[in-house]
Amino acid sequence: MKLKLAYSPCPNDTFAFHAMIHGLIDTEGLEFETVLGDVEQLNQGAASGKYDICKLSYHAFFQLSDSYVMLRSGSALGYHNGPLLVTAQNNPLANLKGEELEKALSNSRVVIPGKMTTGALLLKVAYPTIKEATPIVFSDIEKELLEGKFDAGVLIHEARFTYREKGLTLITDLGEHWQNISGLPVPLGGIAISRRLPADTARKINRVLRRSIEFAMKNPEKSREYVTCHAQEMDPLVQKKHIDLFVNDYSIDIGVDGERAVNALFRKLTQVSPEIIFRDDLFIL
Repeated sequence: MKLKLAYSPCPNDTFAFHAMIHGLIDTEGLEFETVLGDVEQLNQGAASGKYDICKLSYHAFFQLSDSYVMLRSGSALGYHNGPLLVTAQNNPLANLKGEELEKALSNSRVVIPGKMTTGALLLKVAYPTIKEATPIVFSDIEKELLEGKFDAGVLIHEARFTYREKGLTLITDLGEHWQNISGLPVPLGGIAISRRLPADTARKINRVLRRSIEFAMKNPEKSREYVTCHAQEMDPLVQKKHIDLFVNDYSIDIGVDGERAVNALFRKLTQVSPEIIFRDDLFIL
């Protein structure tokens, strides 16, 4: 069986999928046609029903959960790894705190890495009074902030490791904010499959992906070239930090605490977007 598989070029995804798409593990007869794209491109593509298997922001997944179900393996979820709200060091926002900051942000030009990203949702949870957030490709956000086109922006992926040296400063760690109000890890994204696929196929895909992640963890040197050729940041140390942060025990299996975190964030979405209906059958059985 050949399946259309879409994921991002970010190091945690290329690291996780490398073994299964290069025949380094038993794929149980499955073959994959791969598509790599920016996280919001993947979210939008999944909304159009383009993929059998797709990396999705949890924010997007909640909106598409009638059509997709999450694998238990493959999630980017954990503590101290959430999106960052930043500004240029010379922007007045850099010196504000508390109510003054909230008031200023509500009228600021804010940029996000896509409307369906988890970063956009966590921004809305932390600062619900922001009137408008403009979506652009995540890799352009630092440049747009430094050129003064926006006052603040949400950084994801490798940018969390490099923003200070590029002249940006932290306003709020949106992941830490979520952890403080929920007591739970941050669910960023996961690997979803179409509900059109039979349950036994879904379980097979989950086994193969778990096997691929475990192989990558035991043999990190095998995927190094593949990771580097797709990464935004070429520094091997940055790539390693990225993988170490986003590929962890929750990536092998979401676990009870991971499921609790996902359900809690879904319920928070229904509070800020009442048109979204909560459902609890989010993961394959």
